[in-house]
Amino acid sequence: MTTRLLLLSDTHLPKRAKALQEQVWRLVDEADAVVHAGDWVAESFLDELESRARRLIGVAGNNDGPALWARLGGEARVELDGVRIAVVHETGAAAGRERRCDERFGPGSAEPCDVLVFGHSHIPWDSVTPGGVRLLNPGSPTDRRRQPVGTVMTATADDGQLRDVRLVETPR
Repeated sequence: MTTRLLLLSDTHLPKRAKALQEQVWRLVDEADAVVHAGDWVAESFLDELESRARRLIGVAGNNDGPALWARLGGEARVELDGVRIAVVHETGAAAGRERRCDERFGPGSAEPCDVLVFGHSHIPWDSVTPGGVRLLNPGSPTDRRRQPVGTVMTATADDGQLRDVRLVETPR
């Protein structure tokens, strides 16, 4: 079985945008699971996404208040179609990111994962650590910060492999 994923982060609703673009809502509707790496800002957006997504995995970020932290926490882990996924909001500076993430999420860690989804920078990122952990930051669909357009990512989990990772532009 193949699991279609939508990766989101840093939506900052309704501060950076009034609403999520229809294009992104269509991707939510098509996904088997939506992963959100924090900075929701409004609990009402979490409620809206929860009601529409088939499955939602999310964490709180540095711009989220106590209610979102109470509901989501700062780290999530899930296995989807054999792919072990961890989600956090921040991983620190780009310099040294692979090493730090290997220490925390790689093969020698207490709970190794195959994929780490993170946010915070609003800048898309796709790399693999020396230990083999795929690091993915989908950017932000609503606050492009130094990027030409907003972005999200789609991917599929299939028989223990993450496949078809694609950066999707989300112009306003």
